[in-house]
Amino acid sequence: MSLRPFRFAGATAVVTGAAGGMGEHLARGLAERGSTLLLVDRDAARLDAVVSSLRATYPGIRVTPFVADLSDRAAVEGLAADLLAATDAVDLLVNNAGVALAGRFDQISIADFEWVMAVNFTAPVLLTHHLLPRISPGGHIVNVSSLFGLVGPKGQTAYSSSKFALRGFTEALRNELLPRGIGTTTVHPGGIR
Repeated sequence: MSLRPFRFAGATAVVTGAAGGMGEHLARGLAERGSTLLLVDRDAARLDAVVSSLRATYPGIRVTPFVADLSDRAAVEGLAADLLAATDAVDLLVNNAGVALAGRFDQISIADFEWVMAVNFTAPVLLTHHLLPRISPGGHIVNVSSLFGLVGPKGQTAYSSSKFALRGFTEALRNELLPRGIGTTTVHPGGIR
């Protein structure tokens, strides 16, 4: 089955990690294309600045901020409920938020390893699970993995594990959702500023 081209104009897009970096740029690109934005980040001040800038630049676009710590499962569950209350449909879910942790496996704590897994893998899984019933045929889920979701260099056990897991989740999800007309994409960026 082939997917129909995604239509950005009038689409409702959820973007995590939207207060800076790739997430902010994604939000700007989506606003430029006419999407309604539900933007998520843990940094309220930076998110407010991005939202203010988007509203000033694209006054016809609806932009709604949501502040949540994606390392906290209860916060993710609350975020999902808030997102569902804010919209009847999700056309695009971009699980972009991520954290990194360098250090050999024997140098990092299990708590830190679990923190990376919570933000980079568990939060996207939970958000996808909760929002999927609102994604109709023609919708799309984008999970931002990493180059380290393709290769596992030393000193990156937690980060690579989380990004490999996200890659596997997305590939399996693709096989389940394609017959329903819902697209999935895994993005594997290299180093970014």
